[in-house]
Amino acid sequence: MKSTFTNLAVFASVVVGQKSAWEQCGGIGYNGVTNCVNGYACTSYNPYYFQCVPGTSTTVPKTSSTHPATATTTSRITTSSSKVTTTSTAVTSPPTKSTSSVSSTRTTATSAPVATGFAKTNGLLFNIDGVTKYWAGTNCYWCGFLTANGDVDHVFADMAAAGLKIVRVWGFNDVNTIPSDSTVWYQYLSASGSQINTGANGLQRMDYVVSSAQAHGLKLIINFFNNWNDYGGKNAYVNAFGGNGSTWYTNTAAQTQYKTYIKAVVDRYKTSPAVFAWELGNEPRCDGCDTSVIYNWAASTSAYIKSLDSNHMVTIGDEGFGPDSAGDGSYPYQAGAGGYVWTDTLNITTIDFGTFHLYPDSWGQPYDWGNLWVKTHAARCVAANKPCLFEECESFSRCPPSLVTQPDTD
Repeated sequence: MKSTFTNLAVFASVVVGQKSAWEQCGGIGYNGVTNCVNGYACTSYNPYYFQCVPGTSTTVPKTSSTHPATATTTSRITTSSSKVTTTSTAVTSPPTKSTSSVSSTRTTATSAPVATGFAKTNGLLFNIDGVTKYWAGTNCYWCGFLTANGDVDHVFADMAAAGLKIVRVWGFNDVNTIPSDSTVWYQYLSASGSQINTGANGLQRMDYVVSSAQAHGLKLIINFFNNWNDYGGKNAYVNAFGGNGSTWYTNTAAQTQYKTYIKAVVDRYKTSPAVFAWELGNEPRCDGCDTSVIYNWAASTSAYIKSLDSNHMVTIGDEGFGPDSAGDGSYPYQAGAGGYVWTDTLNITTIDFGTFHLYPDSWGQPYDWGNLWVKTHAARCVAANKPCLFEECESFSRCPPSLVTQPDTD
């Protein structure tokens, strides 16, 4: 009878208190359920984060952990000109003994591949975790703005299950007015003193994105500003420091704060193998500018990032505009389209690979024109011996089935 009662009790705990696939199930500071649904094992990635991954756990001893409970109220970096002041306010309670038990030894499980090394280029291909080949990826600009950790895990689990590897996320979220505590923002821009939000509704959200990406074996492209007004963009800098979208690239105050923000983000994640590459921005353009403006900005900014972090790759995040002898002379192949020559910026030594986007409707082109666009960019990457990353397409449901998606020399 005792045995029967025990089995029923275990069954009840599984039904009522199990964590779903890919959810957190343990770690220092975690006080929740430590059991996973059938077919998943609670696996330790580090002392602070255990996760339910596919597999069957072995029998391991469980121990209680003692840790301080800390509630952070605010944590921001305030900048004014070249001065950087870090302020942090925290309320810490005395150490308390955790009532939950977590495995003190990592379980044996067949888990999702975990990001373990820094991604590199290998000729026209990328090498990720020792494997050189063509890789699939996607954009998830909103991943860093999710406020529930479980939502991030769910999204990344689906991406990993679909065979995706590279995920491009917005690493910026700039404001000119500090919003409510429930709204995620990363940087407040003001001529009287800017702030980088490292609190719970700031870069701590990106912290979780990076840790979850590593747990799911994904690699992140993280960029630093937006050419457009979404999530602040260049306009937020203009509101704070004056000028316009074209003078942003040479505005000393704007560029000083831009690099201050870059340093804050790069220093935070430069040792993480979950970072695929740093991206200067989303679709930088300089209307009416000499092509040297963006070239010089891209060269100096990429060199600055390399001085902070020699482990990760750097790219621009541009659309691929500019003259090309193999093009048809249409608007996207003109220097005035973006204010730069893509073949020139591609060959900057501190730029590791090229990016290009495809928006035929917006550019006044038929969709079949996209084949020429992809082929000309692929040929230039072959000539530069650098990979090309086809980052965005207007609508894959409308792109022609014959669209080329990898470099060739035809």
